Amino acid sequence: MSWRCPLCHAALQHNHTHLSCPNGHQFDRAKEGYVNLLPVQHKRSRDPGDNGEMIQARRAFLDAGHYQPLRDRIRSRLATVSPAVLLDIGCGEGYYTHSFAETAQETFGLDVSKTAIRIAAKRYPAVQFCVASSQRLPFDDNSLDAVVRIYAPCNPEELTRVVRAGGWVITATPGPRHLMELKGLIYDEIRLHAPHSEQLPGFTLVESESLAYPMTLTGAEAAALLQMTPFAWRASTEVWQQLRALPQFLCQTDFSLHIWQRED
Repeated sequence: MSWRCPLCHAALQHNHTHLSCPNGHQFDRAKEGYVNLLPVQHKRSRDPGDNGEMIQARRAFLDAGHYQPLRDRIRSRLATVSPAVLLDIGCGEGYYTHSFAETAQETFGLDVSKTAIRIAAKRYPAVQFCVASSQRLPFDDNSLDAVVRIYAPCNPEELTRVVRAGGWVITATPGPRHLMELKGLIYDEIRLHAPHSEQLPGFTLVESESLAYPMTLTGAEAAALLQMTPFAWRASTEVWQQLRALPQFLCQTDFSLHIWQRED
């Protein structure tokens, strides 16, 4: 399967150092093997996506295995459909992607963060990684058998365009009680995550399930987890110091998984 130009949507031809389309648009191929398909006019900031500190925190936390049950549950779901071509949207540093790749013939990972993709491509060369926007997926129409989105936003119309008839989308979102103990350190009033309400035009919601389990973390791991979350920006200096000094921190996970199938 070929990449698609994010500017004119023509097929991209491969070269040792770059990709180019018939209309003269050219995109670099990095020495690590990934391609950068995020034109400057599609960026919302100079360096979009997670920064290096956030990525390193997430990598340390995930490598410790705390979210492995989530990874294994999604991988088992993918194994039942054996996708030929699989895409992981918002793949970050590739922790989930390289595991999912065991279920597919060809696997792609996409993230808006260049730093995350560089780390992923260097560590997992069997996966084809790209820097690109999830709002403009650089893939042909009806070219993907399965797409995974873990917390990642995406243009639903793009999913309808790129997923083949009968193909699959698996999403993971925070369940109502996800990381409540961590939120309790930051907010005076803890609000439960809103129930799932996403709609994907052209897809049928086949199944929904919850995955919840407790975690026992060190203070450093709890701080790394906080660094991964959207509410890290609300944490005071005192909260960060308190977390890092703890010998142990108990926290619960609560994931909501949704499995969609593309209508014929």
